[in-house]
Amino acid sequence: MNNTELIQYINKDMALELPEKISFTELEEKLSAAINELIQDNFEKLVSLLYRIDVSEKKLKNLLQDHASENAGKIIAQLIIERQLEKMALRKKYKKENTGTSDEELW
Repeated sequence: MNNTELIQYINKDMALELPEKISFTELEEKLSAAINELIQDNFEKLVSLLYRIDVSEKKLKNLLQDHASENAGKIIAQLIIERQLEKMALRKKYKKENTGTSDEELW
């Protein structure tokens, strides 16, 4: 896994400015803090971001219910990271299958 590429996608999709040279644990912590801030200050924006990133609403609801006593920001951060990794893998797969076609053209 390429943390730099992952962080670039998260920064772009969430309009954040996370440093690109941080560990996976630091990424999770910083993203969790940003999400907790959105939960408190701008929940509608968070919902919009989750929709745009295509985080499964059903999976999110189930995880939040099953882990009600845990940090919601951390749970959401993990789902965002998981979804971004899935999208990165798909981009790489289709890029290999469609050599000569840029990522922008594929999406």
